[in-house]
Parts: sequence; structure tokens; C-alpha cells
Amino acid sequence: MTKHFKIIDIFAGPGGLAEGFSSVRADDGKRIFDIALSIEKEPSAFATLRLRSFTRQFNGRLPQAYYDYLAGVVTKAELIERHPDEWRSAVEETMMLELGTADATAQLDPVLDSIGASAGDGTILIGGPPCQAYSLVGRARNRGIEGYDPAKDHRHFLYQEYIRIIQRLKPVAFVMENVKGILSAKVNGESIFQRVLADLRAAGGASDSYTLIPLVAGATGRHAGNIVHCEDYGIPQNRHRVILIGIRTDSAQKARESTLSGHTLEPVAIQATVADVLTGMPRLRSGLSKSMDSPEAWRAAVASACRLAASACRADGTWLNRAAETLTANAIAILEETHVPPRESSRLSAIADNSLSDWLIDPDLPILPNHASRSHMESDLARYAFAAVFAELFQRSPKAEEYPAGLAPAHENWDSGKFADRFRVQRWNAPSSTITSHISKDGHYFIHPDPLQCRSLTVREAARLQTFPDNYLFEGNRTQQFVQVGNAVPPLLARKIAIIINRLLR
Repeated sequence: MTKHFKIIDIFAGPGGLAEGFSSVRADDGKRIFDIALSIEKEPSAFATLRLRSFTRQFNGRLPQAYYDYLAGVVTKAELIERHPDEWRSAVEETMMLELGTADATAQLDPVLDSIGASAGDGTILIGGPPCQAYSLVGRARNRGIEGYDPAKDHRHFLYQEYIRIIQRLKPVAFVMENVKGILSAKVNGESIFQRVLADLRAAGGASDSYTLIPLVAGATGRHAGNIVHCEDYGIPQNRHRVILIGIRTDSAQKARESTLSGHTLEPVAIQATVADVLTGMPRLRSGLSKSMDSPEAWRAAVASACRLAASACRADGTWLNRAAETLTANAIAILEETHVPPRESSRLSAIADNSLSDWLIDPDLPILPNHASRSHMESDLARYAFAAVFAELFQRSPKAEEYPAGLAPAHENWDSGKFADRFRVQRWNAPSSTITSHISKDGHYFIHPDPLQCRSLTVREAARLQTFPDNYLFEGNRTQQFVQVGNAVPPLLARKIAIIINRLLR
């Protein structure tokens, strides 16, 4: 008989972890993991989270009204009006709370108690406390803040809310995700990570009340079993995260030790690449910021940018001659092209990788949402064009010192080494670089590999690299959508983790 579990997802973002867990089905087609509660504080991410909760209420094929909402045929109010019972369930399943505050605790604890009472021994806690205080970039930024004291930064200790909920709920298992920077983060000389591990193990009341299970087999180095390289497990993205799985020790002892140690992520034989999920997507042009934007103005600006980049390559010596020739050819191709790509497109496209296609593609989806380009300064277009051509020729993104002098930005630290990857292009035949929330600020780290499009990634392209299904709509403005995608756990990775937990607890 299949055991079913109730999931509490905290610090949920747009719901990447819950998406993966809720996808696991028993032989009878029923969900093994039911999402009982999802919590997020940021309004746009919460709107995405609640909408996705709504879709889960149909337990299978989505209603036509949802597709109409994606296509802009009906409003959200009309969608809710057509399916009030399912929306009511989604409202009950989601809470917009700032965890760690007294008000949130007062609202949350009765709900947790109710879920725990109904689920018995079948609750699981998932989520990732905010990582800004742990990430290397965040810590570098904090050091630049006058008077900054990490001991007074509440973000360092939001994980304690995660611990508090474990203490109250006594879940049979938990999954906690965070950035690798947590491994080296310290407050007053004390390792944050060691403190987190000790607190998690003792969250049930005894020092060893939870047993931590490594996800990665055969890894060497301290904590290596908890560091997941997503690209090794079928995710088309180089994303390295610390993921901690805990099984309540009384449940862990019911299984043989060999069973516990034998359940780890299985590496794929061939890594998924950018081409596997982005090839064939509708071609787009960027917008032009700080100047008149129109298809013809873009055509002229990009052709000029290609010629500028080609001239800069020639001025830098002979080693970039091939890049100069390609850029010149691209300028001609752009001017001769009969149709300038649009700035956004909802045309559907296939996925080259069959296993990813099964996960990402919805055969009933009428349009592709969230696929619109952002605007770029004309001064950056030449750098984008150069970077994409360089990657085509040399199979890597250029470093700052490899840019021709004529393309160097007017930045005093450009030659310092601190901005070696200030402009980073994705490569077709490799996993992408890590999709982070920084993609919301500018596109320089996320340049599209096609030189003729001369732009950064769209929200949908980033979402595909994060393995969000195409029918997953991100609410809010584009900046907010990018933040949601960048902060999320890849849903396909979450599914693989959920399968492992199901095996452990069966």
C-alpha cells in the first residue's frame, strides 16, 4: 500500500520545490505528496504560487479557462468565477506571511497543528531560508555597508524559523536548500553551517533526533555529499546548491542502513545543454533603451554594433580576425533580413531533449507565456554581439581581458580582474551558467547564444533552463518574474529528490 504525505513548503518563492514534489504519482495515479501549505512573503511570487496551487486542484488536465487566462482571453477574476471551489482550495493552501515575525507565527501555528493532526506521521517540511546573507555576492555587498554587523542581520538566522517549525511539527522528513556560500559563512567566528547542522539534528528534542542523508554518492571532501551539481542530474544549468535531507531518526532506524545510504541522486550519462531547451524558440529582438525603439532602428543599431565590434577586433591584432569576419557577415545578414524579429512571441516551440520535453511541454498549451525581451543600451549591443560570436568560435565566454580595447566599458575597475565575467554569454552545447536573481537587474551575465538576436535571455528561456514547465505562468512585472525564476529550486531536481524521499520512507 502506497503511503501518502502532506507537504509544508516555507520560503516557497514561486513554488519550484512544491512543483517537483507534487508531480510524483503512485501506481493508481494519485499524488504521493500533497501540498498542504505553501508560504511566501513577496507579493508577486505569492501570486505565482497561489495560481500554481490553483492548477494543482484539477489533479490532471488543466481547465480551458486557465489556458484562456494565459492567452489574455479572460481576466483572473473571470478565471476564479469559473472555478470558485478550486480557487478557494488554493487560497486555503497558500499564505502570504513574513516568517519569523510574531504576527506570522500567530497565524501559522494553528494551521501547522491542524495539518499535523490530520496527517499523523505523514508530514514533510521543505523550503530554503533566504540566502542573501550567505551568498558570496551578498556577503561582499554587506562588507561595503558602513557599520554592517552580521550578528545583527536577521537574515543569517531565518533558518531558525525553519528549525522552530520542525520542532513544532515533528515531520517525518525535511528538505532544506541553500547556496554554497552557507558552507563558509561565519558570525562572530562561528560557522553558520555547523550551527545549522547541529540545530537540524536536534530539532526533534534530542541531539540526534534527525538523521541527515547525503544526496550525492561517492563525493569527496567535507559536506560534499550535500552539494548538488544540478548539471550532473539532467538540469540544463550549472547550478551548485547545498541540499540537506533529514529523516526523523525513529523512522530512519526502521530501514536498513544500507537502504539509507543507497538512495542518492543518479547522474545522467550526458548533460543537458542550452540547445536542448532553447533551440527553436521564437527569435526575438531586444528593445533599445535611451533611444527611439522600432524594428528598423534596432536593425540599424545592431548592424552598426556588429561593425563596431568587428573594427575593434581588427584593431586588437590578428588573433580576433575570425571574430571580425563573422561580425561583419552578421552585420550584412541583419541588414538583408527581410523580417526583423518581434520583441515578444507566444509561438509554441519543441524541446530537443526527449526527457526534458516530457517534463516541460504541455500538449494542450495554446501559447508560450513570459517570452518577451528586455531593452538594452546601444553601447552594450556591440559587446553582446562580440561575446556571442566569441563563444561560437572558441566554445567559451570571453573574459574581460579578451575584449578588444575598443569594446571596453568606461569603468575604472574593468581591468582590475573583478569584472572578468561582467559580460557572460550562454553556449549552445553546454549547460547554462547559474540562473540567479541578478538576471532581474541586467542581462550582461545572461547573453543569448544567437549573435543575430543580440539580447539577453527572456523569463521563459530562464524558466526552461530552470526546468519550469511551459504552462507555469509567472505573475508580476518582468523584473519580479526574473527574481522568482532565479531564486527557485529547479522543479525537475525537486522531483528527483521527492522520489528519493519516497523510497526512503516507504
